[in-house]
Amino acid sequence: MWQLAGKTFNSRLILGSSRYRSPGNLRDAVKRSGAEIVTVSLRRQMTGDGSKFWDLLRELNVTLLPNTANCRSVQEAVTTAHMARDVFKTNWIKLETVGDEYTLQPDPFALVEAARILIADGFEVFPYMTEDLVVAERLVAAGCKILMPWAAPIGSGQGMANPLALKTMRARMPEANLIIDAGIGAPSHAAQVMELGFDGVMLDTAVALADDAPKMAEAFAHAIKAGRMGYEAGLMPKREFAEPSTPIIGTPFWKEKTA
Repeated sequence: MWQLAGKTFNSRLILGSSRYRSPGNLRDAVKRSGAEIVTVSLRRQMTGDGSKFWDLLRELNVTLLPNTANCRSVQEAVTTAHMARDVFKTNWIKLETVGDEYTLQPDPFALVEAARILIADGFEVFPYMTEDLVVAERLVAAGCKILMPWAAPIGSGQGMANPLALKTMRARMPEANLIIDAGIGAPSHAAQVMELGFDGVMLDTAVALADDAPKMAEAFAHAIKAGRMGYEAGLMPKREFAEPSTPIIGTPFWKEKTA
C-alpha cells in the first residue's frame, strides 16, 4: 500500500495520457498496468474534443493528476493550475515550468516560486524537477511533500543519467515521497530506481509509443513492484572481491589415499 497526499494506492505506477495511438490503447494500458493515477494536461483537453477522453476517464475511475505542461513562467503556471483545479475538481497539480527549450529542463527558480504560491493557495504540488539536491531542499522548505525528479531529460529513454545524485536525494529526503518522472525507457530502468528506495515512477513515452502499449505498461508494473520489493527486502551490498556462496571454514576435507 502506498500513502500519497492523503490517499491510499496499491500501484506505484503513474501513467501519462498523451501520445497513445487511440483512447482504447490508453484504456487497455491503464487496465493492464493497474495504474490508479493518470496525468492529464488542461491545455491538451482544451484544444480538441475532450468528450471521449472524459468518458474514458470516468470509465477507468482513476485519480487525476493535472499538469502545467509547456508553461514558461510563474504566472502562466499558477494561472494554469487554478484553471485545472476548476476543470478537474482536484487540488493536486503536477507543476512544470520549462526553462530550456532544447532539453526541456525545468526552470528551478520559477518552479520554487510557483510552488510556494500554489501551496499557499491550497494545492498539493507535485513539482517536476531535475536531480538537483539544493532545488529539492528549497521545494521542501516551500511546503512540497512530494518531489518528481527526472532520471534523464524527458523522452530520452536513457534511464538514470546521474544515479549518485538520485541516491543522495533519497538519503537526504527520507520523509518526502520521491517519484521518478522522465527519462525512463525500459522496465529495467524502473526497477533500478525503485531499488534505490524511490516511491513511484511516472511514465508516458516509454509506454505510449511502444508497439504494444498495454503489454509494455504491464511490464513496467511488474518491474516497479519487483524493484520496490527488492528495496524493502534489503539488497546485498556490492563487494570489490568475490565471496564464495558455500562457506569453507568448518567444512570437512577428505584426501584420497594413494597406493
